[in-house]
Amino acid sequence: MNIKIGASLLSWITPLWNAEAGHYAIQKTAQAGFDIIEILLPNNMDFDAPTVKKQLKENNLGVVCSVNLPKEAHISFYPKDALALIKKALDKTAVLDADFLGGVLHGGIGVFTGNPLTKAEKDIIINVWGEAAYYAQKSGITIGIEPINRYESYVCNTAANVIELIEKTGASNLAVHLDTFHMNIEENNFHDPVIQSDKLLKHVHITESNRGMPGEGTINWDEFFGALKEIDFNGNLVLENFSSSVAGMQQAVSLWQKSPYNTEALAVGSLRFIKDKLANL
Repeated sequence: MNIKIGASLLSWITPLWNAEAGHYAIQKTAQAGFDIIEILLPNNMDFDAPTVKKQLKENNLGVVCSVNLPKEAHISFYPKDALALIKKALDKTAVLDADFLGGVLHGGIGVFTGNPLTKAEKDIIINVWGEAAYYAQKSGITIGIEPINRYESYVCNTAANVIELIEKTGASNLAVHLDTFHMNIEENNFHDPVIQSDKLLKHVHITESNRGMPGEGTINWDEFFGALKEIDFNGNLVLENFSSSVAGMQQAVSLWQKSPYNTEALAVGSLRFIKDKLANL
């Protein structure tokens, strides 16, 4: 396996990007000993990529990017707006010399029609993904699609949902981006989705069932890491857990319970947990 371990921007700051907080997150991620940082790009794309690239180099830190479609870019309602936003995110990713853009790229978070996804909606999504993949290919970027739980989206809730649509695009640079928090809600177990994704799996958000310290919730980590070994996983394992010690984090991610760990303890402890699991495979 060839695995890079990373921390999300959200390991240190709220999703509301600003230059000072972003620089802080880069420094803290490097100091904690991670290989990469995942930068959640702001939807307004007010992001000075050349400066951030310089900061990453100064801290000897790798980078991947992500973006989550907002309500006003829900693909099946606003395909042109969604594609435009994804292309802008790809442009920022390219400037950073990153080769991966992940995130909730199947629909706007929090948008619902009251019905299951229709064939007509699937066709629109497949077309947008195909165009986005073609655009990304010019910069050597892989796009990872993250299924999320039923309370946040009706579009793609499981790995199988994402795989079905990826296969219909025929694009070779679309991938599966799993998240153990969402898997814990939607999947039957932590083995089968990984096996089904196989070589399409390029990126995983590592987060406990309660968004806290891995190993202190209900996720079957042995089953999950065992499945990664079975597929000879080559990709990124990125922390996406949160601490209420960050001002505004509780409101930003519905983290209503007080966290027992501050950001530093949560990041360092989570990194140790991941390394221990990989070492014991």
